Amino acid sequence: MTEQKVILVVCTGNLCRSPMAAGLLRHRLEVEELGDAYAVRSAGTWAVTAQPAAGHARRVMADRGIDITDHVARDVTAEAVAEADLILVMTEAHREAVVAEFPDARVKTYLMSEIVDKHYDIADPYGSSLTYYEYCAGDLATIIDEGFERILNLADGDDGPRAES
Repeated sequence: MTEQKVILVVCTGNLCRSPMAAGLLRHRLEVEELGDAYAVRSAGTWAVTAQPAAGHARRVMADRGIDITDHVARDVTAEAVAEADLILVMTEAHREAVVAEFPDARVKTYLMSEIVDKHYDIADPYGSSLTYYEYCAGDLATIIDEGFERILNLADGDDGPRAES
């Protein structure tokens, strides 16, 4: 068995966007029967350490059949960055923070929207209405669905066409 590739998803507090994105990505990997090949983790640049995902984030994911109730917020650490084969960030500010603290991460850190050849920040729904969380989760799901192959390619260290197994 080959070593698991690690995908690290980063936002600010590790309460909303990154736990939702990680849940969506884990779910897609399970559907594609690739859960053993890839590990998905999340962290925050200013994490609210040891807190669960926001209530609206848990509800929006539950409505999609994805359970993130066991999520516990954590900070981005040198160990997490070193273990990651791919780092997906929600905003340019997150990329700047990760790269400023861990310069070697530059080559493996991508803005989430870049996965689908766009360039925009995923806005933080923290403190907003359930509808805003639903919108955010929908945006993340679209990026993950449309960019799934590219995510795997990048985690595998190749941004070219993926070989069929």
